[in-house]
Amino acid sequence: MQSSPPNFPNPDETGVSGEGLKQAPPMPEQSSPRRSNGFELWARDLIVSAAASIFIITFLYQPVRVEGTSMLPRLEDQDRLFINKFAYHFTSIERGDVVVFHYPLDPEKSYIKRVIAVPGDRLEIDRGTLWVNGKRQIEPYVPAEYRDARSYAETIVPENSYFMMGDHRSISSDSREFGPVARSLIYGKAVFVYWPARDAGVVR
Repeated sequence: MQSSPPNFPNPDETGVSGEGLKQAPPMPEQSSPRRSNGFELWARDLIVSAAASIFIITFLYQPVRVEGTSMLPRLEDQDRLFINKFAYHFTSIERGDVVVFHYPLDPEKSYIKRVIAVPGDRLEIDRGTLWVNGKRQIEPYVPAEYRDARSYAETIVPENSYFMMGDHRSISSDSREFGPVARSLIYGKAVFVYWPARDAGVVR
C-alpha cells in the first residue's frame, strides 16, 4: 500500500491566511528618505523661525499697555502696543517720535508721550500754539478739540534732554509740568498697536 507524501505547505504561501497556517505580521513600511528629509527640514525651519520670533520680541520689542487718555486720538486707554527697545541705540530721537520713558518724579512709573523738542531747541508755547526755534509748528496729530490755551515761557531744551507733550493737550501731564526728560530715562520708541484690532497699526 502506497502512502501518500505528507502535505507540507508551499513555502511561497507563507503569510497567506489558510487553515492550519498562521498569518505573518505585516512588514513595517519603510519611510522614504526623501519624505523623511522633507519633514526634518520643515521642523528645522519651524524651530528656527520660532526661536527668531522669541528673540526679536524678547530682546528688541516689548509689549506695553497704555494707561490713560493723554495720547488720544491715536492711543486709547488700554491699547496694547509694541515698543522698540533698541531703536535709539542706532538712530537719534527726533521731534514727533512717540516714546516711553520713566517718569522723572517717580522712575517706577512709565509715561508715553510725543517728543516736541530736542536738545538745544528754543521752545515757546503761546496760548496753545507751539513755537520751536522761532517757527510755528503745525501739529496734525492734535485735533482742534484736544487743544488748550496754556502757555509756556520760552526756554532752551538742555543737553541730553527732550521736551515731551501728550497729544490730548487739555488733559496731559507732561514737560509743561515736570520739565524736559533726561535721555537716560527714555527706553523705547512706540512702534505698533496690536490690540484691539480696531486700533491696530503703526504709531505715528
